[in-house]
Amino acid sequence: MGGPRVGVLSLQGDFACHRATLEALGVEAVRVTLPRDLEGADALILPGGESTTMMRLLAATGLDLPLLAFVRERPVLGTCAGTILLGTRVQGLPGPPLGALDIEVARNAYGRQIDSFSAEVDVEPLGRRVHGVFIRAPRILSVGPGVEVVARLGTAHAPGGRESRWECAPGASWGCAFIPSSRAMPGCTPGSSARWRA
Repeated sequence: MGGPRVGVLSLQGDFACHRATLEALGVEAVRVTLPRDLEGADALILPGGESTTMMRLLAATGLDLPLLAFVRERPVLGTCAGTILLGTRVQGLPGPPLGALDIEVARNAYGRQIDSFSAEVDVEPLGRRVHGVFIRAPRILSVGPGVEVVARLGTAHAPGGRESRWECAPGASWGCAFIPSSRAMPGCTPGSSARWRA
């Protein structure tokens, strides 16, 4: 019996780093670009990228409805734009989000591309900090009942000096509003953090 088969939505965005990281961990990573690519996947990653573009490409490829069904039945991780797609309350998208994660999300909460930054994120279950990259990052404004916040960004970068929530765990769906840096993703060179500095 083999290990898990994890799909990575590969229409737009930072999908290559997620695939490389999965492969470095010995996990079978499957590119998901069409509905048939979801068949046999045990879990799915929705990468960072541009959420409006992703929504339009989901509709154009016919992935929108199969993906909607998948995220309600199997484990899914969204990073950055992927978290926006998973949310229940998001403004400014060309259609409704997938609604698998009961969160309200503000898109581009920290400003434009030039305002991107990297920071240490407190991850409570790990008891340590993880380096995150925030490229036109979303912010989780509120969470519904049954959603557990497991990581937070301190007040240094938070709008109005308020602490920001970044990862939520309601069972099978996880949302991460930052992109784990290339230091945390071994298959990525030069990685996400180099992209916004250029």
